[in-house]
Amino acid sequence: MRRLRSALPSMNGFFTFEAAARCGTFARAAAELNVTPAAVSRMIGRLEDHLGTSLFERLPGGVTLTEAGRLLFEAISRGFSGIEHALREIEDRKTGLETVTLSVSTAFTTHWMMPRMAELKREYPTVELRFQLITSALSGPVDDVDLGMRFVDGPDDHHVATFVMPEILVPICSPGYRDGQRRSLTGAREEVETLINLSEAQPDWSHLFFPGDAGAGTGSMIFSDYAIVVQAALLGQGVALGWLNVVAHWLRTGALVPAGSQLMTTGRLCHLVRSRDKPRRAVVDGVRDWMIERMREDVAEVAARYPDLGLDRAAAAPNA
Repeated sequence: MRRLRSALPSMNGFFTFEAAARCGTFARAAAELNVTPAAVSRMIGRLEDHLGTSLFERLPGGVTLTEAGRLLFEAISRGFSGIEHALREIEDRKTGLETVTLSVSTAFTTHWMMPRMAELKREYPTVELRFQLITSALSGPVDDVDLGMRFVDGPDDHHVATFVMPEILVPICSPGYRDGQRRSLTGAREEVETLINLSEAQPDWSHLFFPGDAGAGTGSMIFSDYAIVVQAALLGQGVALGWLNVVAHWLRTGALVPAGSQLMTTGRLCHLVRSRDKPRRAVVDGVRDWMIERMREDVAEVAARYPDLGLDRAAAAPNA
């Protein structure tokens, strides 16, 4: 510890360097630390002078870490993570609660987690869930959370990844909408098929599931948040593209039904991921395993309810 104290001009050097490395610019780091960019630059300069090496390469659009900078940043990040874990555990012991933070989509939270919150509370009465919600594609670091749902190939040097299911897409609609479309085909009434799209997804995916010109002449509704796409399908507004890891609960309960007998696998794999820098916690492993078990139960029930989909094969673990 004496060596560490002599290696830095002040503890502020740690905080300033970590913020600058994470933010990518001195200006953003300054805004986070509530100081001026010049103050950040001076502190980094003092640290570099003290260590006798450059930690950043200064570029017109920001800064990037040198090799020495990367070594220091990785070590500081691990240290900060351990300190945050200790502080949270101290707080948890005072309150009797155990906090678990999840980085997941708004759609997954709304349409899979929320219907199961009472069940989770019964299983883990002392757990308090906190959410880092993602409205767009599942991406981003998981350093500040306990678990993140991500589409990745598997674990790597920095992350532990537990397999959930392959990425599976199924066209979905409400039973009422499906029955209304069937009546229209018999001539009882005439209705235009409506596709409910996510703005970041392929605009016209109907040909992926419906042969020929089934998508021709259809109407469409486009939303930027997938939670709203699923909600519109639940309300009988049309046919949507269903990510199985989000809509499995509604397919299991019958609130949503497949709009056809086809599904598509993308080759991507859904995992629950945590940073290796975060200390392992039994409660996080328990919540993770509970989520995976419940999701796989949903998929098994959907597969049994709709055998024509061939979900048993599609949802199998890779190399199973």
